[in-house]
Amino acid sequence: MEENTNVIKTENEEEAKPANKKATVINFLIILLIFVGLTVYMIKVDGIDNIINLLKQVDYRWVAGGVVCLLIHWFCDSLNLYIPLKKMYKDQTITNAIKVGMIGLLFNNITPFATGGQPMQAYELTKTGKRVSDSVSALAMKFAITQTALVVSTIIVALFQLNFFINMMKDYLWVTILGFAINIFAIVAVILLGVNKKLVSKITTAIIKFLGKIHILKNIDKKIEKMDKSIDNFSNQFKVMKSEKKIVIEMFIVAVVQSLAYYSITYMVYRAFGNSGMSIWQIIPIQAFLLLIMMFVPTPGSGLGAEGGFLLLFNSVFKEGTINMSILFWRIYTFYLPIIVGAFFLIPTHPKHKKITKQSQEN
Repeated sequence: MEENTNVIKTENEEEAKPANKKATVINFLIILLIFVGLTVYMIKVDGIDNIINLLKQVDYRWVAGGVVCLLIHWFCDSLNLYIPLKKMYKDQTITNAIKVGMIGLLFNNITPFATGGQPMQAYELTKTGKRVSDSVSALAMKFAITQTALVVSTIIVALFQLNFFINMMKDYLWVTILGFAINIFAIVAVILLGVNKKLVSKITTAIIKFLGKIHILKNIDKKIEKMDKSIDNFSNQFKVMKSEKKIVIEMFIVAVVQSLAYYSITYMVYRAFGNSGMSIWQIIPIQAFLLLIMMFVPTPGSGLGAEGGFLLLFNSVFKEGTINMSILFWRIYTFYLPIIVGAFFLIPTHPKHKKITKQSQEN
């Protein structure tokens, strides 16, 4: 494989736009209200004295285990962004991928349906000279592989615990099927974008024209042209990556580890509060099902839906009097810490190079 290099300038590319500041502030206020509401609810139900006694009894070795699982989850998420970008840009660093990854986790958690992460990641990548279209391609590939790994690993674990899973989920089977169907549809859509760009172009053109007719979009021709360029770029990158089977396998393995690390956080919380009797492989499919519930909750970070779903699914699993504190710990791991830590990565830094080189992968 020959490697050619060409200088990429972000000012000649379509710009990615940062999140709306007003909407971000509103979302932060919603998150704060949810946290305050959860705290008030815990105090009212459990009482201050019981909460203090429970905190004294927590096994903090398992709490530390949860932190380790969270760090693994974060690192794997960043690594699966670094791998495809490194093939396109020789100057791509793991530290930049970690920064972009954490910013993505931050905005996924503070926007409804986790819609803010990828646009902010693409915007952040343009600051180091990467094409928006290249960034979107890498993010789309990461999404497809991560979702595939999540669905596959969950199904495998659920099959090994089939009787237990069916008994636990018998009242919510339709939600499980719908959730998996949505994930599979999203995966197929991304793959279709890579292998049949003409069909995707026809579909997106029809959608853009329809939105123009009902006056939601303006400058229809320009938007169609930009969309076609993005589709062409993604299709080209997809073909390159499809030929790089080693990269796809690497990303899939990393994504499986990422999913298992995330699911394991719930087991760490389970053990931290003195619970026993269930294995990690029984906790994992329940946690996976909880994620499916959270997909349908429109609040930032699936607020209220996540807490309510955890209470609904795990109330009979956790010891009496520990479920509310367990919810708080779990949300600190999976919601509040990504926001707090991710916010630090928004602090501006000065890149060493205003330009970076891109490797073209032509045989």
